[in-house]
Amino acid sequence: MPAPGSPVPEPVPVPETPVGGDRMAECGVILAPGLPEPPPEVTAESWVLADLDSGAVLAARDPHARHRPASTIKVLTALTAIRELRLDDTIVVTQEDANQEGSRVGLSPGVTYTVQQVLYGLIMRSGNDAAHALAMKMGGVDATLGKVNALARELGALDTRVATPSGLDGPGMSTSAYDLAAIFRAAMHEPAFAPIVGVHNTLLPGKPGGPPLEVWSDNQVLLNYPGSIGGKTGFTDDARHTFIGAAERGGHRLVAVLMRGENQPIRQSQQTMHLLDYGFGLDASAPVGELVTTSPRPSPVKNAAADSPETGQAQSSSMFGTVGWPLTLIAIAAVAVAGVLALRHRRARLAAAARRRQNGDHP
Repeated sequence: MPAPGSPVPEPVPVPETPVGGDRMAECGVILAPGLPEPPPEVTAESWVLADLDSGAVLAARDPHARHRPASTIKVLTALTAIRELRLDDTIVVTQEDANQEGSRVGLSPGVTYTVQQVLYGLIMRSGNDAAHALAMKMGGVDATLGKVNALARELGALDTRVATPSGLDGPGMSTSAYDLAAIFRAAMHEPAFAPIVGVHNTLLPGKPGGPPLEVWSDNQVLLNYPGSIGGKTGFTDDARHTFIGAAERGGHRLVAVLMRGENQPIRQSQQTMHLLDYGFGLDASAPVGELVTTSPRPSPVKNAAADSPETGQAQSSSMFGTVGWPLTLIAIAAVAVAGVLALRHRRARLAAAARRRQNGDHP
């Protein structure tokens, strides 16, 4: 909770050109012409279905709508930790780590864990104790938030502002289904991330003198969907249900991201599985957008004439846009007229000087 009287964070700026292509700015269901409608039981307010390898967005609903991420933002926290720390670095868990509110994996104060072991607890059991322990290892909560938000900008996740490393609601906290899909895609390209997110169960060090801590994934898509390769669950009162699920079938790897969902008419994990089934039946050659994992160049003026048919991305506007060409032609004409007048004036001066020389005059 923000302290009384503390300033309210300004909303994250909306880019002039939608990241991922023009259609990503649409608010309803986004499909290529001729494709079947998505399953009616998928009732999340915002979702994205995309190819993890090519980055093609196959279908979406209000992809850049900004919602609370809940624990799905732990994917970005994990990606930051993987890039900042060594997997065999050690962390001695503190009582403050263990006391974090919300979901906890059960890390024991005073016990030493590797960064990799803490990452298992972060992803598999959505441990807020693990998130806090990693944040302290990366320099503290404030320093970690700076690093996490910097990585979001680097990846082009411009709807994202992280206020807590665990995903607990905080002032100004936001992301989008599009951003989460792009972040998960970037994470799956990290060799250290994919083995962690795809594990069903593992053992972590237990309390001193006690047995090991057995940890099972809380991702029902991972545990029950054929070909599943990972994902992340999330829930808070503000965010409602959020979900990332990914699977491989027939040589294609898809990711489905659902935001601000309810367990109606079926649970979010089942909605995710139905959305993945739907995605594997779509024509991947007819994308409606692209998952961008690099920060796009700023475009101060949206210029539809400069859109690239190859990428679907708007190119930087220039003086030769729709308005620029007429202005450029006028400028060229003005320069030409000025040149003609200057040439006539110079010829007149030379002729007058020649006449003065013939008549014995001096300039």
